[in-house]
Amino acid sequence: MRELQAITETYKQIAHSEQRVALATVVKVSGSTYRRPGARMLITQDGYTVGTISGGCLEQDVVIRSQQVIATGNTAIVKYDSTSDDDIIWGLGLGCNGVVHILIECIELKHELNPLVFMAHCLNQQQIGVLATVFATEGQANLIGNHLMLRPNYAVCSDIENADLLQMVLADARVACLDRQSTSKSYSVAGSVIEAFFNVIQPPVPLVIFGAGHDVSPIVQFAKALGWYVTVVDPRCSEASLARFETADCVLPVRLENMHEKVALNCQTMALVMTHNYLYDSKLLQLLLPSPVRYVGVLGPKHRTDRLLQELWAEGTVCSEAQLERLYRPVGLDIGGETSEEIALAIVSEIQAVLANRSSGFLRNRQAPIHDRVEPVPQPDTVRIDGMLMNV
Repeated sequence: MRELQAITETYKQIAHSEQRVALATVVKVSGSTYRRPGARMLITQDGYTVGTISGGCLEQDVVIRSQQVIATGNTAIVKYDSTSDDDIIWGLGLGCNGVVHILIECIELKHELNPLVFMAHCLNQQQIGVLATVFATEGQANLIGNHLMLRPNYAVCSDIENADLLQMVLADARVACLDRQSTSKSYSVAGSVIEAFFNVIQPPVPLVIFGAGHDVSPIVQFAKALGWYVTVVDPRCSEASLARFETADCVLPVRLENMHEKVALNCQTMALVMTHNYLYDSKLLQLLLPSPVRYVGVLGPKHRTDRLLQELWAEGTVCSEAQLERLYRPVGLDIGGETSEEIALAIVSEIQAVLANRSSGFLRNRQAPIHDRVEPVPQPDTVRIDGMLMNV
């Protein structure tokens, strides 16, 4: 997330200049690769880069190819195959035993379908969007680089001119938006296979921290380094604490009874309870457990939180099993953290594991691959295209 933010922020800085830029995007992988589809790198006309599309082994070659794309204004698709002996001939020495397809586009600053402007809009609106890009065709090279953008308000903008292909891509973009999963799709159109990558632009992870103690500061720093949207909430916030959290996106010194009016709690929200006040924590659990938040982490010993729960139950608060599954007590992974920074690392790591739907643990003990394998996309039946659509 932070990488995409850095790319769009850099683009904003140079958007008013005459400098042309290229955007390199990983659109398809197979086997073992360092980055997954959706990884990006921005390359300016003078060779400055932001973001990565590998562990450092492909970047130099991609920069060289990007300069050619910028000079010609064309779009290029590059395939790097580290499963063959050609890897040694290239001198790249990947050693990953995988195949990476990278799309390199020359970004027109004032073009209506500017993907960087679209991504920045999704991030600014803190809403999900889908960018569909054609990256492979048979005999229709002019289609490579065509886009369909499904905006946060569900408005559609596209330069795909085939009516039937446009409708199929739009239907899959809507599915990707609902699933919140980036994916690739293959279409057989008039005997030609066309592949498109559907990149789901996720809004920043909303992290709400209830509490303004000194131990909150490193959590804010770690979370912001990951590009999360951080809100600190505490009715006791002083001017000193407000200055301490200047890197946070929002600091709210609101009273607990007004919390529901000021703080957005939705199914994407990750909540941390760190007030160091027993009564505050009790009221917060009473508010958070029935809410749709995805994660509730409570600082302190497990027996303290269990006592809070028992008191809530005695007062008539009923919690379902699903609600309790979202409760993490004590908060954080078991990494032996003691200092504020170590505890913050354990907490942020646990939240990341929940976001990725992982149970954490040592990778050396993991029997499955680090990344989910990308299954081959089945080829559809042939679709005959006769008409052309000029706009949406």
